This record gives sequence, structure tokens and C-alpha cells, in this order.
Amino acid sequence: MTLPDAPTARVFTLSDFDFSLPPELIAQHPAVERSGSRLLDGTQPKPQDRVFRELPTLLRAGDLLVFNDTKVIKARLFGEKPTGGKVELLVERVLGGNQVAAHMRVSKKPEVGTTLALVGAAGTHEDLRATLLGRWPDAEGALFRFVLSNDAGDDPHTLLERHGHVPLPPYITHTDSAEDAARYQTVFAKNPGAVAAPTAALHFDEALLAAIDTMGVQRAHVTLHVGAGTFQPVKTENLAEHQMHSEWYDVPAATQQAIANCRARGGRIVAVGTTTVRTLESWAQTGQASGDTRIFITPGFDFKLVDLLVTNFHLPKSSLMMLVSAFAGFDHIMALYRHAIAQQYRFFSYGDAMLLTRTRHDHAAI
Repeated sequence: MTLPDAPTARVFTLSDFDFSLPPELIAQHPAVERSGSRLLDGTQPKPQDRVFRELPTLLRAGDLLVFNDTKVIKARLFGEKPTGGKVELLVERVLGGNQVAAHMRVSKKPEVGTTLALVGAAGTHEDLRATLLGRWPDAEGALFRFVLSNDAGDDPHTLLERHGHVPLPPYITHTDSAEDAARYQTVFAKNPGAVAAPTAALHFDEALLAAIDTMGVQRAHVTLHVGAGTFQPVKTENLAEHQMHSEWYDVPAATQQAIANCRARGGRIVAVGTTTVRTLESWAQTGQASGDTRIFITPGFDFKLVDLLVTNFHLPKSSLMMLVSAFAGFDHIMALYRHAIAQQYRFFSYGDAMLLTRTRHDHAAI
């Protein structure tokens, strides 16, 4: 008797996650109302077009919505070297001792010990300085370590809030404005440290949260400080060769208990955003409730916690395209994206959203 061969795992490469997006579908501004954006319901075999405020109709009493409560900092600073050369800093992390780790855009890297004169909120070189200490976290690090200071001795968070600019994604072409300061931030943002918003949560307003509470859906929060690496495309055709950027996360004890309670009552864990997925699955995979994660979720990943996912539409060839394909199935995701483009959904950070359910049907490998 001859046994049938086991199903062969599909080997995905970078090119599988590419797609053509008309540039006019890249949202440059948020919807007039947060919950007025569109919602593509991808939980059924055929896509269903909805409005985001209809999300409660797709949830059940006893479900648990998990949000990322990180707060976007005004992380972008401009200034000049002593020679007059222009420089731009994008603060990725606030460290101890008034130090920050930042990306630096400059024509010629200044020497260690150089003090940059930064442009303050008034548009002039006030007493705002950044002194270069070296690379971070080590001599080979991609980030640079600075002491950020002024004459008053204010801490970096205070200085960034007063003088920094909203770190809009590279595909948003306008300079940051008061609208961005308000709308590129969730209504429940609490813990400062992100340089990019957890964009799926931008669709929730107070009225929608109240409606969710009323129907018996529970809420919990995690923190993951989203880094600038979230916008970087994967560059290696062989996905196994890609090195993920590091991000800090925390799963509070109250959230751990809420998840246990949800499981006990038979509810579903609904992650709001890929950053929440990365946080929950990092905890589930490692047992560490707090720390740095470089988790890279690709088709074939064994999800431990998340049942449903609310997410925006992602960049071609990005690690987030791979994550949602791992979660809902590659073929299903590509069909949803084709539908979204045909129906002119708005894409990326200020764009529309979709709701996905976890599938177990894909056999895949990298």
C-alpha cells in the first residue's frame, strides 16, 4: 500500500508580497470622523464593504479587544552642524540621563562630541542642543546616541513635545500640522515612546468605544513603542535572511488576566493592529511579558493567542504584509487587497481598515 505524500509547504519569497497600488489611493489626510472610515470585512469567504462604526456588529459579548496604548512622540527635529550643514534627527528611543537614540540624516556625519544647534518651536535656534556621543546600541548600531538638552535642564520628552515635529510616514507628503498632532494619535494614547502610530486604533473614537462597552465586549491594553523600521520594506528575496528591527513591548498583569478570563468564558481575542499582534505573540512565544522583540511573523507562523485582527492596509513587500498573510491566509489577503484597490479603499496610516479572522488552512514555509 502506498501512502499519499504529505502536503508540501509553500515557500514564500519577497516577490510574493508585492502589488501595484495607484498612488492616489495613499491617504494623505484622515477621514473626517475617525469611525467614519471604511471597513472591509474579511471574515467571510467574500469581502463585505462596511463603515468602521459598524465594527460592534461583528463582535460578540465576551470578546476581548486588545489595544496598543503607546503614544506617538514628536520625534522629528531639525538643526545644523557647527559648519552650517543641515541635519535631521528622528528620535527612536528616549534613554536615561537625557540621552536619546536617533536616526540622523546629514550629508556628512559629524564627529563624536559635536554639538548640533536644533531649531526650536519658534523656528529659530533657541537653547536646544544635541551632542553626539556615538552609535547605539554599539559601534555597529544603525542609530546614534545624543544628549538632548537646553539651559533649563528639561528632559527629552518635554523638549520633544515642545520643539519636535509629528513623525509622519514617508509616504505622507505634507509637513505636519495641528490636524496631524491630533489625528496621528489614538484617543487612548498613554505611554509616550512611539515614532509611528498604531494605525488600526486611529479609527476608534469615544462614541465607538462606548458602544463596544455597552454590548459586553471587554477592553485591555498592551504597549509596543512602534519604531521607524515599521515603514522599511523587506529587501531580501529569501525571507529567512531578513533581520527585523527591535521594538520594546509590555503586557501588563491586568491584561494577562483579562486574556485568561476571555479564554475561560469562550470569548475571542481581537487584536487591534499588527503591533498588538506582535506584542501578544512575542509574550506567548517567549513567556516574557516585557522586553524587546524582533519577532518576524510570516506564513506558517503558529499563532498562540489572537483570533481576530483589525488592521489597516499595508505597504507592498513589508513585514506587515507577511504578518497579515500568515494570519488570514496568503490567497485570501491578496484577494482582499485586489477588492480594496478596485473599490478605491484608502491605504496606509490614514487609510481604511479591514477585519480578519485567523485561518489554519495554509501550509507554508520560508
